[in-house]
Amino acid sequence: MATRPFLPYADPRLHRPADPVEAVTDTVRMIWDDMIDTMEAMPGVGLAAPQIGIMMALAVVDASSARGQAVRMANPQVLHASGQMRVHDEASPNLPGVSAPVTRPRAVTVRFLNDQGVMEDRDFVGLWATSVQHQIDHLAGRVYVDHLTPLRRKMLVARSAKLSRR
Repeated sequence: MATRPFLPYADPRLHRPADPVEAVTDTVRMIWDDMIDTMEAMPGVGLAAPQIGIMMALAVVDASSARGQAVRMANPQVLHASGQMRVHDEASPNLPGVSAPVTRPRAVTVRFLNDQGVMEDRDFVGLWATSVQHQIDHLAGRVYVDHLTPLRRKMLVARSAKLSRR
């Protein structure tokens, strides 16, 4: 297991959809393990494979207070989203030093291949739901700043680039 470097925001891989995962293999499980190590090193509550340059539809999420509860997902998709919304300040290691409030459904039901290769439907609420939706965005080639106005997005990207040059 190892931590992996993050792609910079300008990398075109972050802005295109990830490839579907056909089956959960030992290689997929090793990638998930590296993703969890990388997520914990940030520290963060979720990570999608494209963020570290792996163009597979893989994500991990752990919004538990105790940690060690990571959910491993392949090909996650939202089946149902609540009408009740939640605002949360989101950030990404691909755009370091900046964050912005993003409004998303407070609860979602997600279908994914789990670490055993079995299709699973699971409900996520609160920070778990926010993180799962954030990771699914990454798998679709979107970054949280894509939820902002073009001007706000441009300002945050410029500020992050300036901070990265320091």
